[in-house]
Amino acid sequence: MKKLVRISVLILTLSAALLAESVDRAILKQQTPEYPAILKKLGIGGTVKLSALVAPDGSVKKTKIDGGNPMLGEIACAAVSKWKYAAASQPSNQPIEMTFDAKTASVTVK
Repeated sequence: MKKLVRISVLILTLSAALLAESVDRAILKQQTPEYPAILKKLGIGGTVKLSALVAPDGSVKKTKIDGGNPMLGEIACAAVSKWKYAAASQPSNQPIEMTFDAKTASVTVK
């Protein structure tokens, strides 16, 4: 009986993980972050990798910094939290990569 309960819990856990798997969803509304003048002046730039948990209605529910400068990551997360994706039948995780170029004070999104 205990083995059956453990297997059931494992199946439920895996099912929940699959529900939020990465699915390529179209971005309907995208806001690129403003490059802070102080970071430009200090020459701080680089690439930040994020993941966004997107609800079925397309709203961003949660963002997480997966790599890069933490200051730039916070700026990127604040911008991504305002994005809107196409609706889907289930939540999904969307990988996002932003490059902050200190020389041109520009931000590009991949």
